[in-house]
Amino acid sequence: MKDVALHAGVSTATVSRVLNGHAAPTPETRERVLAAIDELGYRPNALARSLRTTSTQTLGLVISDLLNPFFAEIARAVEDEARSHGYCVVIGNADESAEQEATYVRTLLDRRVDGLLLCPATDDPSLVREVSAGGVPLVLLDRTVRGATCPVVRADGSEALTALARRLVGAGHTRIGVIAGPPNTSTGRERTDVLTGSLGGLAQVVHGDFRQESGSQAAARLIDDGATALVAMDNLMGLGALGEVRARGLQIPHDIALAVFDDQPWFPLLDPPITVIAQPTVEMGRAAARSLLALINGQQPDDIRLTAKLVLRGSLGEAEL
Repeated sequence: MKDVALHAGVSTATVSRVLNGHAAPTPETRERVLAAIDELGYRPNALARSLRTTSTQTLGLVISDLLNPFFAEIARAVEDEARSHGYCVVIGNADESAEQEATYVRTLLDRRVDGLLLCPATDDPSLVREVSAGGVPLVLLDRTVRGATCPVVRADGSEALTALARRLVGAGHTRIGVIAGPPNTSTGRERTDVLTGSLGGLAQVVHGDFRQESGSQAAARLIDDGATALVAMDNLMGLGALGEVRARGLQIPHDIALAVFDDQPWFPLLDPPITVIAQPTVEMGRAAARSLLALINGQQPDDIRLTAKLVLRGSLGEAEL
């Protein structure tokens, strides 16, 4: 700042006022300061500034798997909402690993983010307690943890899963394969409990890890055990199941029915289009960002539970009639 002031022929206080968006003594003075900044390539030190202002205008977002289109869309929505309020977002990819998640969370806290959005890799509450104990505003997104006291923004698929189960049973399916998520995640556990509870004794459950390969392996086991319908509890496991069905030369829905929790832009383009339970992904991301900004501003936002919807497209066959 001293170099900029010297170059522009003004005081460092004037440079500071221009950088912070306040009025300069004259428009000509402001233009001289901005020209000096450009010529010298000056950039303010955000961390040093945060020591004075206690704000970096930065939010941290740690998501479970950046390769999962669901989380990529959520990240984009968080960024869009944050940017509209003058904030930047720094993203960390936990890659479904609790250890990597903890590394990113602590790194973001070291960088003095103003608040943190977290999609927990597991339902272990220890990391959430650590963040909360440090006084950093925290919002959980998509998943929750045991005993969470911070705001949680997620989608509720209970009604859609119950409706899906009713259609499968009504179509005469008696061996329904459920490709479930990890039981140590709230989404993996809750979705499976709702669907299997609605199916009674007709469900066969194989757990995956929210990755495509696990969906393929689970589908293979379930098909070998005689399943006539498959329900994958996230989009990547659904892609794995679809690949396994195609590799065996089976026809959807004539040989086997398929439904997936989570929608993707290409699902309607397949033949047949894939029936899904669609989550309001963009709304989730934007709502989570708004909740975190409310916390940063001293408010106490409530939990937000949005509604996921069953979208029938043709991959269930008679169950959609």
